[in-house]
Amino acid sequence: MCHPIDVLKFCPKCGSNKFVPAPDYSFKCAECGFHFFINSAAATAAVIMNEKGEMLLTRRAENPHKGKLDLPGGFVDPGENAEIAMRREIAEELNLEVVEMKFMGSFPNEYVFSNYTVFTTDMGFLCSVKDFSSITFRDDISGFEFIKPTEIPFDEISSLSIRNIVQLYIDEYLEVSVK
Repeated sequence: MCHPIDVLKFCPKCGSNKFVPAPDYSFKCAECGFHFFINSAAATAAVIMNEKGEMLLTRRAENPHKGKLDLPGGFVDPGENAEIAMRREIAEELNLEVVEMKFMGSFPNEYVFSNYTVFTTDMGFLCSVKDFSSITFRDDISGFEFIKPTEIPFDEISSLSIRNIVQLYIDEYLEVSVK
């Protein structure tokens, strides 16, 4: 029981149990007419490389996927743009200051939290940081490691969207940075 269809049973406006799913990722209340859409939440993920050409990966401290590898990043708060969210998340999780960033691409994901599926659009950014001297792990990560992109264990990565962002870096940026 994770999909919104299995969880959302009552209208958030009037409390009626006549809150019916529609085929367009929405629900409509037969009692008050409230129409609710299941939209994608925005999230960010940073590809950060060190001077040795290794990618910074974190370990998740919490579920979903506790202990799995991840890219640093997180949800975009209401009223916040993706770039500000990216800088905030890197500071919160790793105590690092982003000095440059470039949008790489985005991928859909399903993030299950509290037994509820949140559909996300995970946006990958190639980020440079001021330096790594103050790096520490905190917030919702239990550690970090630097891994050569060609040696990353993809089966240990937390989600398909993060695997796709890592693969995008390998396919589109790794050859450029080697030349």
